[in-house]
Amino acid sequence: MANPQTPGIASARLDAATLSENFADLHPPLSAHEAAVAADRCYFCHDAPCITACPTDIDIPLFIRQIATGFPEAAARTIFDQNILGGMCARVCPTETLCEEACVREAAEGKPVEIGRLQRHATDAAMARQGHPYARAPETGKRVAVVGAGPAGLACAHRLAMYGHAVTIYEARPRPGGLNEYGIASYKSVDNFAAREVDWLLGIGGISLEHGRSLGTDLSLEELRADHDAVFLGIGLGGVNALGAAGDDRDGVTDAVTFIADLRQTRDLTTLPVGRHVVVIGGGMTAVDAAVQAKLLGAQDVTIAYRRDQDAMPASRYEQDLATARGVRILSNVMPKAILGNGTAAGIELEYTTVTDGRVTGTGETLHLPADMILRAIGQRLVPVDGLEMAGGKIAVTGPGRTSVPGLWAGGDCTPGEDLTVVAVAEGRDAAEDIHAALTGAG
Repeated sequence: MANPQTPGIASARLDAATLSENFADLHPPLSAHEAAVAADRCYFCHDAPCITACPTDIDIPLFIRQIATGFPEAAARTIFDQNILGGMCARVCPTETLCEEACVREAAEGKPVEIGRLQRHATDAAMARQGHPYARAPETGKRVAVVGAGPAGLACAHRLAMYGHAVTIYEARPRPGGLNEYGIASYKSVDNFAAREVDWLLGIGGISLEHGRSLGTDLSLEELRADHDAVFLGIGLGGVNALGAAGDDRDGVTDAVTFIADLRQTRDLTTLPVGRHVVVIGGGMTAVDAAVQAKLLGAQDVTIAYRRDQDAMPASRYEQDLATARGVRILSNVMPKAILGNGTAAGIELEYTTVTDGRVTGTGETLHLPADMILRAIGQRLVPVDGLEMAGGKIAVTGPGRTSVPGLWAGGDCTPGEDLTVVAVAEGRDAAEDIHAALTGAG
């Protein structure tokens, strides 16, 4: 991340007690009584729109009824059957634009059933028990390689292991979990939950994990295909888009993904440097997570600068409101023109924009903001994979993750579609079902 010696960037802006309070659980778990009250609000719709809105097709009315009748662990099984990472998804899913937005209570009263918190209540109860809830089928003798230990790869590996296949996950980073481990705001996933969830998932057995193994460096598709009966790619998006403004290479300018990853891996937040005047370029979830956490670390002022209207921001209105409630300013219809300073960032020049027929153009009118830390959150890109058909800069797939190469599947952020944890889980799960069918002659 940015050089901590850069003027204006410093650690320990706040004391440890304040930081602990700032980064406490965003939505504390429901008590048994609170869960019962929340579950009682559900209408248990027969043709439930919330199920249709869930990318993993969880039977939401069923699991809420199971909570209401005092069986949270049965509810967890209903969830895990569709989404083995239901614990993390309960914490990070944009439920306000998915299941809860579709809730009949939301349409009738403007207050949906708290589906996400109820899901967490159920999954936490099950994960607190000893042992894994799924039994592994007899070994099939088939070997599958999974590249990437993010949500897609983990979901794929678990489902394949459950069917009795031997799975090896190859992960480039020191810890598994992908964006769940490295890219989620700390206040959404406290107490090292991402790592604990992976340990719990691996409890099914039949899955080995190799770290420091990267596709294109010490792994090749040819070798993987030769040594395994099937291969699944859940490699995510390893590249970060450039800012495209003069001075982008100045000290104090870094990408928001790195900033969040450093924060997630830092055990003592008082050691993490942050700027006094922080500007985040972008309008998605990463931009909001980076901006809010910069403010929580003690930045004096934090601004999100987005090139389109605020209504067009990819981050949900809920997340935008969360940011402004924490003191983050959102500037819309502005784009970076230059990073100001002599070797290190001291400010940023932004140009006002207008949008015509979907195209963003500058108006020529500018404004200057002080900025000693500038975080790029303008999207990530896929590092090209040789030999695979691409679509829109991602790996082209048909049906449940089949690529243009026989015996090779892909899913998650590296394939077209929404870049959401819950979507990645669904794609990994569905690819595993298709891989299993292919390996057993059923598909």
